[in-house]
Formats: sequence, C-alpha cells, structure tokens
Amino acid sequence: MPDAPAISVVIPVYNEAATIGDVIRRVLDCGYHAEILVVDDASTDGTREFLEKFEHPQVHCYYHAANRGKGAALRLGFAAAKNEFVIVQDADLEYDPRDFRQVMEPLVDGRADMVYGSRFLGGPHRVLLFWHYLGNRFLTLISNLLNNLNLTDMETGMKAFRREKLSQLKLSADRFTFEPEITAKAARARWRIYEVPISYSGRTYEEGKKIGWRDAVTAIAAIAYYRFLD
Repeated sequence: MPDAPAISVVIPVYNEAATIGDVIRRVLDCGYHAEILVVDDASTDGTREFLEKFEHPQVHCYYHAANRGKGAALRLGFAAAKNEFVIVQDADLEYDPRDFRQVMEPLVDGRADMVYGSRFLGGPHRVLLFWHYLGNRFLTLISNLLNNLNLTDMETGMKAFRREKLSQLKLSADRFTFEPEITAKAARARWRIYEVPISYSGRTYEEGKKIGWRDAVTAIAAIAYYRFLD
C-alpha cells in the first residue's frame, strides 16, 4: 500500500498451533509494513515450539513462563511496540488482517485515538452461536450504560490505537477482562473512539473457541469494577 504508515501488530496466543502460522503470514501480507509482536501465553500444544523455529525479520516472539491470560500478553506486546499505530490481532483466524485498512483509516487521518472493528455493523460474518452473539451484545450494552458510550461491539478482538495514547493508560487486567478495562479507561480519558465494520469468521467450541459463559459473568463484574472502583 503506497505511503502506508508502519504499524505494530500484537498477537496474543495460547494453544493455537494449527492457526498461528497462517495468521502471521496474513499479517505480513496485510498491505502495511508491520512489526509483528507475538506473545505466547505458555502454550502446551506446540505453539511455542513453532514460534521458536519461525524466522522473519519483522516477527518478534515473547514467551510467558506460566499462563497469565490475554490481558497480560497484550501488555507485554504493547510495551515492546515501536510504531505510531498499534493493532490487536487474535491468533485464531476469526479476524482477517485484510480489514486493517478500514480499521486504520480513522487513526491515519487524525479523527480517532482508538478504533473498534465491529462484527455487528454489517460486515460479512459466519452465521452461528446465537447465545454467544446475545452475550456479546448484552456485555456491550452494560458497558455502554456505565461508560456513556454507543459502541456495538465492546468485546471485539480487533482494536487499534495511537501508541502515544495507549502508553498513557495504566492497564492491569490479565485475562479477557482486558476488553472492559480498555473501554472504561479510554472513555474516562475522553479518547476519540471510532467503530468500523469488519468481517468475522467465528469458530465453534469444537473448532477451538475458548471464551465461555464464565468469562461473560467475569466481564460483567469487570465492567462495574473498572467504572466505579479502579
């Protein structure tokens, strides 16, 4: 992509040996010069062994000695990022790096400090798991009520930031509660937040999806905590 800015792409990964190679290759082919920061969260399925053998000058791998969670992995990746813009990319092929272009646009033209790639704004998506969809919408509703926002997809795994803004937040959530934490703190800091439609190729639990109803309950508590107590 001509004159495209350099980006830092943070990929937290846990037990995704079947997909992590494809994800890295897709990010390398996303149209941006990408610094790729892969953080392995103590995988046990061969992911770490694959990453230790993967060699590319744009790919930098970091490893947790024990499983600490998505939020902890992201903090490590954010601290290592060097480019002006930072994007979170999941390691499971549910999100497509070809969508970086629309996610980056409000950042590059100066309108936004943070952009959510929304699965619910009309982009193509695989049709499945009604209760998972309903849970996502409910969590977004609660977050919107408490943070005075009008997001459609607080829980999206594709988020992008200005690195200078991201470095100003004190993040502490270790696991999937990263999503309500970053939303509450960005709202409190009065960041300029945008949403854009992205595609979504969701997985079933048989195909490896990890987040479940217990995480939803934890997220509700986290939304309240980061709004009122943190």
